[in-house]
Amino acid sequence: MAQKKRTPRTPRTRKTQHATTTAKPSSSRRQPLAYYDEFGFNPMKAEELRNLIEFLYHRWWRVKTEGVQHVPSRGRVIIVANHAGFIPFDGLVIKHAVEEAYPGERPLRPLIENPIYYLPFIGTIFQRLGCVRADQENAERLLNSDFGIIVFPEGIKGISKPYKERYNLQRFGRGGFVRLAIKTRSPIVPAAIVGSEETYPLLRTLKLPARVLNLPFFPVTPFFPLFGLAGLLPLPSRWFVQFGEPVDTSRYPQNAAEDDILVNELTERVRSTIQKMVYHLLSQRRSVWFG
Repeated sequence: MAQKKRTPRTPRTRKTQHATTTAKPSSSRRQPLAYYDEFGFNPMKAEELRNLIEFLYHRWWRVKTEGVQHVPSRGRVIIVANHAGFIPFDGLVIKHAVEEAYPGERPLRPLIENPIYYLPFIGTIFQRLGCVRADQENAERLLNSDFGIIVFPEGIKGISKPYKERYNLQRFGRGGFVRLAIKTRSPIVPAAIVGSEETYPLLRTLKLPARVLNLPFFPVTPFFPLFGLAGLLPLPSRWFVQFGEPVDTSRYPQNAAEDDILVNELTERVRSTIQKMVYHLLSQRRSVWFG
């Protein structure tokens, strides 16, 4: 007896619609990945952390700024500042101060040292907020794209100096930021910060834990490592940020970047300016905690 030929069943409309809607990934899932730039910055993540930065800036450290008008509202610029705090928030504070003065107009990228950039968790957060690994090539690419950058020529020596040496600027390296400024025709804006040295009062550094953990130094403060991770909470010192008049480098030919005498002279000039600004801010400060 011949079997009755079955007619294939048509899938239900609900299932077809379900297949259609699940075939394409949600745009909300794809968007964050698309927003990471080549340096790890993600505007969406930065916006998520904005409330934290606002709290630290306005409530915790109660930052007071002056001279921000010296920072150009657009185009390339190199902001050079003193450095402090074994978790250096100073770059983010300067970035926030300038971006508040020029909302939506003045993109700034702080450059941070390798040990901070590669530090688990903390380094990732700094990247998402716009920090870039301190590297001559990275800095030049940013400037050539008309970004502003924030540099700290003291480097690791700045954030690892003991509390008794606070606000005494360390050597400014070999003047790499001056060579970069001349080469890219970027103005240099000196900036002084007071208050950052007290966020993590560094009593001493330990060599053995630093060697074991592959760190440039292991900090000892009144609260860390005594209180564990809780000791990493920055203290609520009052911060002051002052921007000085820009140094015009456009009048120098580009090959002047190879003139060691000129580079050293400009480097020391910027360092001396920042040191004087720091001393001026300290003389105006009445209290570490209340300003």
